Amino acid sequence: MKKISIITPCFNEEETCESFYLTIKDLFDSKLSKYEREHIFCDNSSTDNTVKILRMIADSDNSVKIIINSRNYGIFKNTFNGVKSASGDAILLFMPVDMQDPPELIVDFVKYWESGYKVVYGIRQDRDEFFLMKNLRFFFYKIISKISYVDFPVNVGDFQLVDKVVQQALIKTSEVEPFLRMMTFDVGFSRIGVPYKWRKRKSGLSKNNFTQLIDQGFIGLITFSSALMRLSLIIGLIISTLSFIYVAVIFILYLTGNLNIGRGIPTIIASIFLFGGIQLFFIGILGEYILKIYNIAKNKPIVIESERINF
Repeated sequence: MKKISIITPCFNEEETCESFYLTIKDLFDSKLSKYEREHIFCDNSSTDNTVKILRMIADSDNSVKIIINSRNYGIFKNTFNGVKSASGDAILLFMPVDMQDPPELIVDFVKYWESGYKVVYGIRQDRDEFFLMKNLRFFFYKIISKISYVDFPVNVGDFQLVDKVVQQALIKTSEVEPFLRMMTFDVGFSRIGVPYKWRKRKSGLSKNNFTQLIDQGFIGLITFSSALMRLSLIIGLIISTLSFIYVAVIFILYLTGNLNIGRGIPTIIASIFLFGGIQLFFIGILGEYILKIYNIAKNKPIVIESERINF
């Protein structure tokens, strides 16, 4: 019997974790009954009753495994640590308890996987959320899809089913800030997309605030694109060229006696602020790349776990 692993990151999800577990269990008991289930809950050091509820579930169901982190490491590291721990023939990389990604779609994912595809990914064709947020997300994915060196479709998230061979390829990477949705495209293999509607959260509050979304976006840009560094080089060349032309013009005007030295002070001040701001901006971009290299060099574990249950 083939085994399918489900990775579920959670943090303070006491309101939804049990009903979510039952939804996944019922799905495997009915439509996926010929597959063995391995459901890994990765708890990011919850402060409510989430862990207590998960312990009760794991006591009565050996298919449920729990990883409890020593602190909150963020959703990317938490999820990837669960992916590394999965033992299934196929692994669903990301199935959060909010069920905004529809669990019933797993059945279709498995069918495509059985037909030979190594990566089956969900495409969020529509989103049940505010107009502004929906378009901001689309705009970001559009940008990263265009400037990335990875062939990454627009509106693809971490809701993906991958074969064991893909999981092993992902584990071999040395990403300190794992961006799973693009890592699966980076390692290659045959793949297919399945469109669906991303739904509203039924209960509880999302733990992903706007600041975290921006941070996650930068991780994707820094990891899978050199566009920001190339942009800094191009703008630097343009500004240097314009500055050279400006100096040449000033010098010619000075030699011909057509330059009033007393003028231009506001222009100089404005130029100093403009070029200084541009320099600081691109130094910051360079710092992001250096910080990533530094974190890789430290060779620290993705997360530090405080406990494992049912492994």
